Amino acid sequence: MTGRPYRRRKNVTVVSLLLLVLAMALGPTPSSAAGTDWWTPSARPAPDSRINVTGEPFKGTNSAGEVRGFVDAHNHVMSNEAFGGRLICGKPFSAAGVTDALKDCPEHYPDGTLAIFDYITHGGDGRHDPVGWPTFKDWPAYDSMTHQANYYAWLERAWRGGQRVLVNDLVTNGVICSVYFFKDRGCDEMTSIRLQAKLTYDMQDFIDTMYGGAGKGWFRIVTDSAQARTVIQQGKLAVILGVETSEPFGCKQILDVPQCSKADIDKGLDELYDLGVRSMFLCHKFDNALCGVRFDEHGLGTAINVGQFLSTGTFWQTEKCTGPQKDNPIGQAEASEAEADLPEGTEVPEYDENAQCNVRGLTGLGEYALRGMMKRKMMVEIDHMSVKATGRVLDIFEAGSYPGVLSSHSWMDLNWTERVYSLGGFVAQYMHGSEEFSAEAERTDALREKYGVGYGYGTDFNGIGEHPAPRGANTSKPVTYPFKSADGTATIDRQTTGERTWDYNTDGAAHAGMIPDWIEDIRLVGGQGVVDDLLRGAESYLDTWGGTEQHQAGVNLAKNAPATASSAESNPFTSYAPGRAVDGDTGTRWASDWNDDQWLRIDLGATHRVGRVTLDWERAYGKSYRIDLSTDGVTWQTAWSTTAGDGGLDTARFTGTPARYVRVQGVARGTDWGYSLHEVGVHSS
Repeated sequence: MTGRPYRRRKNVTVVSLLLLVLAMALGPTPSSAAGTDWWTPSARPAPDSRINVTGEPFKGTNSAGEVRGFVDAHNHVMSNEAFGGRLICGKPFSAAGVTDALKDCPEHYPDGTLAIFDYITHGGDGRHDPVGWPTFKDWPAYDSMTHQANYYAWLERAWRGGQRVLVNDLVTNGVICSVYFFKDRGCDEMTSIRLQAKLTYDMQDFIDTMYGGAGKGWFRIVTDSAQARTVIQQGKLAVILGVETSEPFGCKQILDVPQCSKADIDKGLDELYDLGVRSMFLCHKFDNALCGVRFDEHGLGTAINVGQFLSTGTFWQTEKCTGPQKDNPIGQAEASEAEADLPEGTEVPEYDENAQCNVRGLTGLGEYALRGMMKRKMMVEIDHMSVKATGRVLDIFEAGSYPGVLSSHSWMDLNWTERVYSLGGFVAQYMHGSEEFSAEAERTDALREKYGVGYGYGTDFNGIGEHPAPRGANTSKPVTYPFKSADGTATIDRQTTGERTWDYNTDGAAHAGMIPDWIEDIRLVGGQGVVDDLLRGAESYLDTWGGTEQHQAGVNLAKNAPATASSAESNPFTSYAPGRAVDGDTGTRWASDWNDDQWLRIDLGATHRVGRVTLDWERAYGKSYRIDLSTDGVTWQTAWSTTAGDGGLDTARFTGTPARYVRVQGVARGTDWGYSLHEVGVHSS
């Protein structure tokens, strides 16, 4: 009796095993049937785009504890909601599915004749087949400016191909919105920014639903570097919110009169931070109340300059540059559609080709906003800032040892690169074609080696810029499908959406899903070393972010300390006494008599180890001067000196030295006036 039930159970077990083996041989695997692989959704909408990548996304850290992965440091996932909502056609996701998400703007039917923005900025007649899903005959394409390139499944393909950081810059422009013929909403910039932030969170929820609930999807919005590291270690995509807009917080200027206040700036920064924004441009395209911009070139430059006039009442103004850095030359090409918007009798001015720098730099309100971002531990984007504004920002960051500086898509003068790296900042290059991208990567390779940093790219998808063109089916080094991902864990084939299959050799970088193909092209053209630097991009970006979060403002030992000077300029209406240079107010200053041999001495009250002195010069600056230190006020030693002072904000760094007294000793003036300092800071390091 005891043996018979045992035999029955054994027979049932044998039959079950046979059935299981048969099912495995004839049926789908558990992962493909039920989405048990963590990277495979269990409920993807149908129909939908294919991903065309197989293999588990890499996760974890390397032997040094560093994360790996690529960084898209500049993308505009939600810009279809910008500029009045009808400039970029199609959506990155839709609850109604791909047929709703990937369709053209109604005014583009039947043949694209009214795709006006395309031919305003890039010429041609804008005509195209407007049908998106499922045929995609003419879009998305590498040179299509106004069609969705960031569909969520294409972003998923970029993630599966090795991307681990995506910066979603919330973007708009009120003037472009107001003059564009088609719109379905208002043009207030901050209203658009709020909507784009909300929709980014909605897209996260949309993707989470496919994976079984909140927090389970691969698209993870992060608000600090520790969160980002955790997400990347899990093999997922860390999404960071940034802002790139022309009039943040309403800070435009009209005829050089600011239209915002310090209170507006504080309120705006607090709101953006609460939305999750951690990086930001202070100005973009148009001079505003915060800073002057770097110019656009060619016909687009003329069109943007028209917008500058319509927004501010003034055209760009130029001057000769004082250093090797330059703003872009303003394009002289016509932009007839844009120029038609100018008032009768108003023309875009002509510019001296030898004067390529914007006269406008960082304004007083701009400096207030910059320091407000520093207090909130936010990262500052310097692309689009004028040379004059960028120089001041870097001076301020160097004075405070603040690492939070980003150049995300090749819009700063390249001569700033080492200053950015020396601060601990991060640099990415625009998504140029593989030849150009590789050449620029090679040019800056020694700097990355010197500072031990990785590299990034800024795709600017949906940002009204062209992308890498096809190199041709007959190129000497074509991308061969399928190929292995850069880390070797995934296999990548041609990407298919609906009835269209894209091949990088013949289609170029048509949408965000082609990023892995573009990186493979870079490997073939530029070599594995460039790709290796890109794979270190995630770690370097998070190093910059983490350093920004951990930054502590140094104590200014000189603030309100007793100060004496060799002389002080006499004025019946205001004081230029020595104490004005240490009162913590950059609106006051010390000014000396008008001769070379002048000094300012500060008594710190006790002996400290001094290693850094900052000097914020007024227009009357020192060309040759030195920093002397003393413990008793009698015996002095020179800690630092220069004969090449150029004004602005100087930072003198030297080996930490015990001192109670600090003296700024003028040797030669940079102007016919004396020496004049708004503020002197003394720091222990």
